Amino acid sequence: MKQNKKIILIGPVYPYKGGISHYTGLMCRELAKRHDVEMISYKMQYPKFLFHKEQRDYSNDSFKIEGAKYLLHTANPFNIVRTARYIRRKKPDLVIIQWWHPYFAPCYFLLTRFMGRQNVVFVCHNVFPHERFPLDKLLTGLALNNGSHFIVHAAEEAKELTKIQPNPDYVVTPHPTYHAFCFEGMSRERARERLHIGEEERILLFFGYVREYKGLKYLLRAMPEISRDDEKVKLWVVGEFGSDKEDYLKLIRELGIEDRVRVQDSYTPDREVEKYFVAADLVVLPYTSATQSGIVQIAYGFTKPVVVTDVGGLPDVVEDGKTGYVVEPGKPEALTGAVVRFFRENQAQRMQENIEKEAYRFSWERMGEVLEGFMK
Repeated sequence: MKQNKKIILIGPVYPYKGGISHYTGLMCRELAKRHDVEMISYKMQYPKFLFHKEQRDYSNDSFKIEGAKYLLHTANPFNIVRTARYIRRKKPDLVIIQWWHPYFAPCYFLLTRFMGRQNVVFVCHNVFPHERFPLDKLLTGLALNNGSHFIVHAAEEAKELTKIQPNPDYVVTPHPTYHAFCFEGMSRERARERLHIGEEERILLFFGYVREYKGLKYLLRAMPEISRDDEKVKLWVVGEFGSDKEDYLKLIRELGIEDRVRVQDSYTPDREVEKYFVAADLVVLPYTSATQSGIVQIAYGFTKPVVVTDVGGLPDVVEDGKTGYVVEPGKPEALTGAVVRFFRENQAQRMQENIEKEAYRFSWERMGEVLEGFMK
């Protein structure tokens, strides 16, 4: 039953691509079960000169939010002020803003200043960007200092938040699980058939945009030793590369693992995600830095164990030896040890059962309850 609270949610949703768009859409759906929620997204998210790749994907509307208003032009101050005044007239009980990069700081500074006194929650996917740059702290403070409350997904991020505000009102809560990619309820056999993977193969999955901080090179350097221990282990790298793709391909050739690694350099539409995770045995995130990662939560949505590094918020969501392994960053031998142990000890079934036990902790229901706490 609705509690008649008015909530305005600001952030990217379908047809915008990426994990934050999925996150915002799922948050909207959860809150709409109990409240009157209005979704405000962007008429322009990034200028093309800053973000050269296609920002929208119309191929699958499973994450579409009916009634979403695409009002906000992030680089047009007149538009931003008009949108702020529109929000002020709505008199919401709560305004929720997705935050992940200082590019949005001028936009959100104006928005929060001109919408009048509002109860504003910033959901901080990253307080500071992964790739730091001059003035990022100043810009971040410019926007976040207008927040009433904050949600962060890792204790490390809470520490970063205190560098901007001495006593912020925040809650640390895990990134919710993405069950929403389970479109077909696909079996392992069917997924492997579609990907032409043999039943006997043991599949490691690295998924998502390939960036330097995600440490793929360390996982590639671990593959020769992993293969020597078990020749059935193969690595699938599924995600878009930047301009440094050739560096990774060269490393694969130098390591002599061309027959052990499958590279799929492309954006993965939402309905194509399922087959990769269902077909995989173990999802690996060899990051050298991180805040948190939606990839872990997609993996958990398919009850897939993970190997993560001890950086940022990743250890907060992985119980070492129970739902996956936490290893030292920047160490190929650490990744090798975890992968070899997983397959030698046949840990898949036990870890899947442990992931299922954590369902409520990573649920959108719990996230909704946290947000409702800011309206009491």
